[in-house]
Amino acid sequence: MKYSIYPGCSMEATAQANLKSIEAVAKALDLHLEEIPDWNCCGATVASGVVGDFTQQVMTARNLAIAETKGWDVVVGCSSCYLSLAVTNKRFKEDEHFKVKANEALAAGGYKYNGSLRVRQFLEVVINDVGFDNIKAKVKKSLAGLKVAGYVGCQTVRAIPYEFDDPEYPVQMDKLMEALGATATDFPMKARCCGSSNAIAATEIVIDQAYKIFESASKGGADVIVTPCPMCQLNLDAYEQMVNQKYGTNFNLPILFFTQLMAIAFDLPADAQALSYCINSPYQALASYGVAR
Repeated sequence: MKYSIYPGCSMEATAQANLKSIEAVAKALDLHLEEIPDWNCCGATVASGVVGDFTQQVMTARNLAIAETKGWDVVVGCSSCYLSLAVTNKRFKEDEHFKVKANEALAAGGYKYNGSLRVRQFLEVVINDVGFDNIKAKVKKSLAGLKVAGYVGCQTVRAIPYEFDDPEYPVQMDKLMEALGATATDFPMKARCCGSSNAIAATEIVIDQAYKIFESASKGGADVIVTPCPMCQLNLDAYEQMVNQKYGTNFNLPILFFTQLMAIAFDLPADAQALSYCINSPYQALASYGVAR
């Protein structure tokens, strides 16, 4: 199966572990990912707030126009990028006036997008194109005994509601973790916002949100938290110790991308697991699964 992959800015910087583990897991699952050439930033929240939705969506559409020459589904790993690309793609399909105006803007750069592609989160591709049975068959090192809090976050399943999971009570990532042999824990905060880019302008919002998420995961007995979202991963990983300082707690939960646990279960090399990028060390929690520094 062949796909165009849109990496996005974060996966070449703060979320390198996401891209490395996605590429390795995709290869193990016989998924061919080809990077969209000369891709540009999708704009995400910063551009839409500064220059407006139309300009931001035209920026996003340029990537889709380039990918359309291949005609393959566009796969996205970052939840914010997925939101940008999926919503823009949906608008091209449903809003003819927008499509005409956006293509007028794209034409200035020599581009045109016909709206023929599907935009998909990598999590959804793994679940629907590969399937849980095939994932189980790839497991070489069962994660039996590992208790996992699946933190989907607020964007992945709400970009296009009900596209592949319930936007308020998502369960598909829990099923994926169970396919690896792990135990999905009770985790009521799994779709709540981490505070997003408030990490820069209003750090206290992120710390307070992160506290609620850590508390919920801990009450469920989790050993680790996994997520598909680079912003969620970074905020929780970077602010866990600040949460402990403010609230007098002792949370010690590693925060991983779900593909990192897949890489461990598939017994892929250490560079595919990309655990060295974690701020809060995951090695103690994963020591019984043959993971070492």
